[in-house]
Amino acid sequence: MKKTLLIIGALLVCATGFSQIDFGVKAGLNYNKTGKLKDQAEDILDGGKGKAGYHAGVWLRGDVPIIGLYLRPEFMYTQISSQYEFEGQKGDFDLQKLDVPILIGKKFLGFAHAFIGPSFQFVVDSDFDVDDIDDIDTDSFTLGMQMGLGVEFGSLGLDVRWERGLSDSEADIVRNNSENLKIDSRPNQVIFGLSYKF
Repeated sequence: MKKTLLIIGALLVCATGFSQIDFGVKAGLNYNKTGKLKDQAEDILDGGKGKAGYHAGVWLRGDVPIIGLYLRPEFMYTQISSQYEFEGQKGDFDLQKLDVPILIGKKFLGFAHAFIGPSFQFVVDSDFDVDDIDDIDTDSFTLGMQMGLGVEFGSLGLDVRWERGLSDSEADIVRNNSENLKIDSRPNQVIFGLSYKF
């Protein structure tokens, strides 16, 4: 964890050394579908239907000299949600997390850009809103990947990206007087974002 934070900090410091730095704010909607139940019968917990969530945060972008690429670190608060059926009850499994994508991109056509990069994810809170659930224990750190396309017109930008969790991550659902259940909690989402450049 400390090494990861040092790497993120080093990249942010490097970004401030570029000749041209853009920064701004960003917000948008996510459509997420978390993974399936792990190692238990699906007649107890079934579904994993995708639901809409949201994100909001700040970003920096610096042009990398000579090679014509840019580096864009972001710091986002994200809420994602999926719906499951637990013993006949429908309930939402929600995750709140801090996302730090470090994207490498290329501008083209004067107004468009494509990008890809890792996303470091820190889970802040999780919840499953059905009865007979005592607690949710979710892995606190995961690694994912994002890739996408965007356009910019003046200070406004729009982008769409796909994110997939890479590290093995799970949520441990603690039931009353019974065996715990595990869900593969890696995100698999489409993200629509609107950004403003100052």
